[in-house]
Amino acid sequence: MTASRHSKPTDPAAGFDVTDEFERFSQRNDIFSRAFWDVTVRTAQTDAFFASYRMEAAPRRGEGFTQRDFALRNASWLMSDIITDRHAAQGRREGFQAAISDDTPVAPRQITVDDPAAMRAEIKRVAAFFGADLCGVTQVDERWHYADRVDTRDLSAAPNDLPPGMTSVIVMGHEMDRGLVDTYPSALAGAATGREYSHEAAVVMQLAAYIRNLGYRATASMNDTALVIPYAVQAGLGEYARNQLVITPEFGPRLRFSKVFTDLPLAHDSPRPRGVRAFCDICTKCADACPVKALPHGPPAVSAGAPSALKGVRKWTSDAQKCFGFWAKLSSDCAICMRVCPFNRDFSRRIHRIWLRLALSRFRWLALHLDAGRGKRTKPGKWWARRI
Repeated sequence: MTASRHSKPTDPAAGFDVTDEFERFSQRNDIFSRAFWDVTVRTAQTDAFFASYRMEAAPRRGEGFTQRDFALRNASWLMSDIITDRHAAQGRREGFQAAISDDTPVAPRQITVDDPAAMRAEIKRVAAFFGADLCGVTQVDERWHYADRVDTRDLSAAPNDLPPGMTSVIVMGHEMDRGLVDTYPSALAGAATGREYSHEAAVVMQLAAYIRNLGYRATASMNDTALVIPYAVQAGLGEYARNQLVITPEFGPRLRFSKVFTDLPLAHDSPRPRGVRAFCDICTKCADACPVKALPHGPPAVSAGAPSALKGVRKWTSDAQKCFGFWAKLSSDCAICMRVCPFNRDFSRRIHRIWLRLALSRFRWLALHLDAGRGKRTKPGKWWARRI
């Protein structure tokens, strides 16, 4: 790993190579924000893409893009949209371009925490009770916090502040429906994304409320405030992959992540490198399958300066503009890279757990060979026709 004044003690285990050119990311440069203010990104297609999530999609011929496919996708986003829109008049698109506002006060009486490790176990139990599929805890690392957030009233930069004294980040993973993921690209598959955003909105708000009821501060967060992928890696939930996703041993790449910032005393988890990086070094299935060639084929590299890329970190980086352009063309999200990933498997089955051990070993070439032919698109009609 390259030595850098930005490096942290956990970086080698997490696989982070942060160079002296590192800069915190401005949320205004996120491709979704740029789609509203950057003339090189905003087109009639991007406007239609956002409008399609408000029941304005024009159904077109082709399985997976019918009226009922768009109807299911948009309905799956409903609870997330309600949270997102409730403070829009103040320029806060909560959960995406601003942290979720506290709905409950901090209790005046604070419980005593004598054992941060036991409290971490309690938090994981509560997170699972509310519906999180994975949970890890790590320290606050402001490198991953946005340098500013977006005021959605005029798309200007606004302060990206958390309450002072936050020491821990609780990171949760939410599994996407495997059957829907297999139908990407389609509007139907987009329901897998929307459902988890609606689920995680409830989970993060409930977990944050639980912590505030214990007498500690807690801020619920989804895509806002900080980059969640490095936090998920630092919390030991998985490893970063060529397809820009976190690969977990439980669900592969098939997850959405959320987080809660808190000053509750908690023991921290550690990164758990298992060998995903070595597998991705020899596998290019995601890059090969990308219709617009937005994913890299070569080794991790420091970004050359694309506006929507994190500066000063050696990693695999996608061409966000190409990727989003394809989304706009579809009027829906695309996760072909998730669908074709060799780790996109049902690890509750023994045969896939055996494959995982092989993929993370020195016999990774054999695991890649055994994956040949997998990851083909399932016709959306099969999802609708399957027996409940």
